[in-house]
Amino acid sequence: MIIPFDTLLLFFLTTFVVVLSPGPAAIAVTAEAASNGFKRSLFVILGIAAANIVYFVLSATGIAALIVASSTLFSVIKWIGVAYLLYLGLSALLSRSGPLSIKPEEKQVGRHHRVFFRGFIIEFSNPKALLYFSALLPQFINIEQAIIPQLLILCAITFLLDIVCYSLYAYLGWKSMSVGLKPLAIKIINKSAGAMLIFAGLKMASVER
Repeated sequence: MIIPFDTLLLFFLTTFVVVLSPGPAAIAVTAEAASNGFKRSLFVILGIAAANIVYFVLSATGIAALIVASSTLFSVIKWIGVAYLLYLGLSALLSRSGPLSIKPEEKQVGRHHRVFFRGFIIEFSNPKALLYFSALLPQFINIEQAIIPQLLILCAITFLLDIVCYSLYAYLGWKSMSVGLKPLAIKIINKSAGAMLIFAGLKMASVER
C-alpha cells in the first residue's frame, strides 16, 4: 500500500476537523445558500476547493515554503485576504444588497463564474490555508515511496472533504430559508454573518509566519 491506512486515517481526521471548523469560507457558503439556493452555493464550494488544490500543489512543489519564508509575499496574501473579508463583512452589515445579504426574495441568476471566483478568493487569500498545507503535507509523505501517487491520493481526500463539509454548511443555510424565517431572524443572520466575517478578517490580520 502506497500510504499506510493509519496514516491515511490520521490525515483524513485532521483535515476533516480543519475544514469543518467554522471560518470565512463556511460563512460565505452558508450565506450564499440561504440567499440564492443550494445549487448556486455549489459554485462557491468549487471555488474554495479549487483554491485548496492550488495551495496543495504549491505545498507539494515546495513553492508554499518559499512564500511562507518570504515576508513580502506572505504579507501580500494575508492583507488581500483581510481586506476582502472586511469588505464582505461591512457590506453585509451596512448594505441592504451586500454580498452576504440573506434575502430569499432577491434571487440572483447567472454569473456563476463570479460566485466561483468569490469562493476562490476567500480561500486563497487565507494565509492559514497556506500554513496548514505547507506544514501538514511533509508529515504524511513517505520519501521512500513514489511521491506523486501519494500526493494525488491526499489531494483527492482534501477535495472530497471540501465538497462534503462545505455542502453541509450550504444545506444548513438553504434549510434555514426553506422553513421560512421571519424578517427579524433574517436580519439577525445577516448582521451576524457580517460581524463574523469582520472578526475573521481581524483574526487573519494577526496571523504571523
